[in-house]
Amino acid sequence: MSIKTICIYGAGALGGAFAANIAHAMGDKVKVSVIARGTQLEAIRDRGLSVVYDGEDFPPFSARVTATDDPASLPPQDLVITGLKGHQLSAAADGIASLLHPQTRVMMILNGIPWWYFHQDRDSGFAERQLPQLDPDSRLWTLIKPERVIGCVAYQGAEVIEPGCTKLNGKGHFFLGEPSGERSTDLHSVADLLSEAGLDIRPTERIRDEIWAKLRGNAAFNPISALTRALMVDIMANPNLAQMVRKIMNEVQAVGTALGCRFQRSADEQFASANGFGPVKTSMLQDLIAGKALEIIPLNGMVVELGRLANVPTPVCETVLALAQQLDVENRR
Repeated sequence: MSIKTICIYGAGALGGAFAANIAHAMGDKVKVSVIARGTQLEAIRDRGLSVVYDGEDFPPFSARVTATDDPASLPPQDLVITGLKGHQLSAAADGIASLLHPQTRVMMILNGIPWWYFHQDRDSGFAERQLPQLDPDSRLWTLIKPERVIGCVAYQGAEVIEPGCTKLNGKGHFFLGEPSGERSTDLHSVADLLSEAGLDIRPTERIRDEIWAKLRGNAAFNPISALTRALMVDIMANPNLAQMVRKIMNEVQAVGTALGCRFQRSADEQFASANGFGPVKTSMLQDLIAGKALEIIPLNGMVVELGRLANVPTPVCETVLALAQQLDVENRR
């Protein structure tokens, strides 16, 4: 796979950081473009993208990229990296499709269950099952096609602190994997390029295991933080909220296990490690404060839905889902 053109579709916090990293490190080796909108787009056009770190361990940097809100104005790309959340992707299906040529791969950085989850899945018994809650009218499945996808699970806190500038909480790491589990040449090409750009990339044959491992934390902390407006450290300091976190983690693990996921750590081990979190503002709390639609369905909604599919009860997730969905309605009202 030859990668000469890369478009980051959705240059928000993490997408913007990816674009800045690649453009800054790779220079003329690749042409980087971004799809953005509003004040973020204006800032990128005027000043480029900047990345700063929480603390003084890593120096800040900036980079210039091509920026537009019209994907059709760009030529077809060798690699598209989506920085959109799961509930935003379906509306962007036409725009992403306009950037594809026959060999284009699409790397999707997503929290929670992705729309392509069951494509070439050998473990669950539900291979090729589609998820209309994430992909209404099968637009992503039809226009982008799951066989183009390279899954990405990101462990990197990121926040837009002003238009065009992302703050990262240190150097994160990123799991990349084909839905089939194959160690393909495309996977290695993408991983090698991103590693050359200075990112900590970890190819895996079991990307779904990484999806569920991260979902255990996201399904608990994101909605609780939005409902309470509490930082992660404050959630863990509250015994009642901490026990709710533990119960959600156990429900998520039960559903993932029923679908063939292998967890390297138990839910109790992950819960214990959560006591080390500092004053982290979750992405859902950031969206709540900004008045944006909340990422509820890919996180909590799909735990409940897949729990029903696998006959695994998820009572706490169901309660949190109902509360968070109404919060989303009232917040945007």
